[in-house]
Amino acid sequence: MIGLDTNVLVRYVTQDDPEQSQHATRLLESLDAENQGFVSIVVLVELHWVLRRAYHVSRVDVADVVRKLLNAEELSLQEPEAVHRALAQLTERIDFPDALISELGTMAGCTHTVTFDNKAATLPAMMLMPTPTDTTP
Repeated sequence: MIGLDTNVLVRYVTQDDPEQSQHATRLLESLDAENQGFVSIVVLVELHWVLRRAYHVSRVDVADVVRKLLNAEELSLQEPEAVHRALAQLTERIDFPDALISELGTMAGCTHTVTFDNKAATLPAMMLMPTPTDTTP
């Protein structure tokens, strides 16, 4: 098994750099169920951020990319159950990283995960961080 960095997956998915994309494609296509590539949680989150921010890929399309990675027999994803459950929770308001944070907290035994993010706080295992009320007269 070999680890795959975010930039390798970005080149493979976007095919935006002729030389690097060719190398990334050749590498990924050489993998199989016995000789897998490892994709960490960090790489998945970075991939999401890069595709959304630098390439303006829609949430739906990024989720499809993650789903394809999750279902590829030539890849081994870290915490695949959490990734699968996070994908199931995506909505127009909820991004993959927030859902994944929620699921990883649940898997670690957290009663909930606190956040200042109003959108993320709509996830069942997330809770909006209470802020002290202003007591100034």
